[in-house]
Amino acid sequence: MDVQRNRVKAVLLLAGLSGLALLAGSWLGPAGLFVAAVVVVGLNCYVVLRSDAIALRAMRAYPVSEAEQPVLHRVVRELTARARVPMPRLYVSPTRAVNAFATGRDPAHAAVCCTEGILDLLDERELRAVIGHELAHVRRGDTVVSSTAGAVASIVMVVGGRAGPVGRALLTVLGPLAAAVVRATVTPSREYEADAEASRITGDPLGLAAALRKLDASTRRLVLPPERDIVATSHLMIASPLQQTGIAKLFASHPPMAERVARLEQRAGYRR
Repeated sequence: MDVQRNRVKAVLLLAGLSGLALLAGSWLGPAGLFVAAVVVVGLNCYVVLRSDAIALRAMRAYPVSEAEQPVLHRVVRELTARARVPMPRLYVSPTRAVNAFATGRDPAHAAVCCTEGILDLLDERELRAVIGHELAHVRRGDTVVSSTAGAVASIVMVVGGRAGPVGRALLTVLGPLAAAVVRATVTPSREYEADAEASRITGDPLGLAAALRKLDASTRRLVLPPERDIVATSHLMIASPLQQTGIAKLFASHPPMAERVARLEQRAGYRR
């Protein structure tokens, strides 16, 4: 049910933006409408087929083999069997910032990326919990809509981020538009739901709570640079990776970490 709902949201997102583009092109007459139609078809194909590549490129991620990351591969293989999803492609991002995300247009084309920082910081129990969270997003189909929204936002930000006064003027309009696209389709509730699903997959809600505490402390100390592609895809990550200022604040879509931890502890039977 969650997978189908998210696929519908992704289709509606692309259909709505395509309609706006065609309407804008129609104002320029038949030629403008034809050009808009060609652009819409090309962008839709690119977003559907390459949305995962946009997020991975934003984080400069590289694929890792089992020989390079044996623990990561073992943990993911074990949890994919429990979650009943295909083995995703595995990537590592060369940054000390502590984070992880899943992306891909469907479970068969999913990718999971961990930063070098998170692999160094977490112990194996905590890493299992984080991987469980990312596989929960894959299983629920969250990556379909979040990757689509991120790709659309990246394209909008690039269009509005060209050098010069015209580009800067466009960015003041298109930046909030891109943020609105993300926030309208990627709600904070998805993180609570993925946390709950991860707890069922791993059977260890306190492991995820411990990991989230470390992530919260680390992401406050070491944030990612507010580059356009990173800002546009920041909603994919398990913890908010940016300082909540400027345009990055518009893209903020993560619920409070303290509330996530409290809900996980409640699942484990803690009373407050």
